[in-house]
Amino acid sequence: MKRTNTAVWSDKKGFWQINVQRDGERRSFYSSKPGRTGQREANAKADAWLDEGIVKENLRVEELFTDYIASLKETTSKSNWRQAECNGANWILPYCGKKRISKLTEADFQKALNAAYAAGLSKKSITNIRSTETAFLKYCRSLRVTSLLFENLMIPKGARNKIKRILQPEELRTLFTVDTTVLFDKRVYDEYVNAYRYQVVTGMRPGEVIGLTWDTCTDDYADIQRSINYLGEETTGKNENAIRRVYHSALAKQIIQDQRQRTGGTGSVFNISSQARYEQRLRRYCTCNEITDVTPYELRHTFVSVLKALPEAKLKLIVGHSRNMDTFGIYGHLLDGEMEETTREISDIFDKVLAEDDDEKKTISST
Repeated sequence: MKRTNTAVWSDKKGFWQINVQRDGERRSFYSSKPGRTGQREANAKADAWLDEGIVKENLRVEELFTDYIASLKETTSKSNWRQAECNGANWILPYCGKKRISKLTEADFQKALNAAYAAGLSKKSITNIRSTETAFLKYCRSLRVTSLLFENLMIPKGARNKIKRILQPEELRTLFTVDTTVLFDKRVYDEYVNAYRYQVVTGMRPGEVIGLTWDTCTDDYADIQRSINYLGEETTGKNENAIRRVYHSALAKQIIQDQRQRTGGTGSVFNISSQARYEQRLRRYCTCNEITDVTPYELRHTFVSVLKALPEAKLKLIVGHSRNMDTFGIYGHLLDGEMEETTREISDIFDKVLAEDDDEKKTISST
């Protein structure tokens, strides 16, 4: 079977692409090499598939990985493909990039994971590298250039997640009583203080708080429908459970009411320009008020730590962690009263934590 078209260069995406079809099946092939060399390479890949049914097995891993990233650029967000590209450049390709795909072994990918562990990366970061390896190999199998399957690809047993910092009771009381920070050597109102407080009492992700708008937020609840990632991109959230309804406890309701008075109740709820800006301002607030230097995501960890006494199933629903969840079906059931009961429990717990207690020092363990 012969093709009748040729690869086309995309300035925006930075690669050659050709789309071909065989027996009703459509495939795309790529090359990031500049000039006619790249065009010929993409065409050759297409010809190999049309003529032989598979791409030649003498392709090197680095070439295939470049093609893999190109395909991600077409189908995923920038934050997703950039993470995969970074994992490849820093950890995967140094150990197997020059190898031909037919010579690739599971041990090659294990070396990358072991090197990441030796360099001090957290368990979560190493797991992300393994996820990139697994997805890349699946892509290669879809091209029929390899039949390799991972059977024993392991995260080193010594790998540990980073210790998450959280705010302790005295620091939480500071957060909810002090609304100022220092800018240009002057004590001023911190325009983001309600966002810090809201994150602590709802457990929302930073991007969800930044993406919250008044048309999806009432005194009683907030519908999480979008998130703004670190690159400023609007997404539908981290996973399939991110889209959810968060009911407001009494404390959250007070925060929302105060914020509405300050912003007028239109557009963005908290008017945060970016995640980087939010993180910078939170760090300044913590330093100026002598509390633990936490990140926005660690405010979410604080919420989970404070409410660890709640049943796990309830907590997962609130923070959007449960898997295979029929979101709308579950919330339809919760409207019968279960979520209202949960919000009362949340209110009671925070009231207890924020109440002054000179006789007893409470300690919240991080989760």
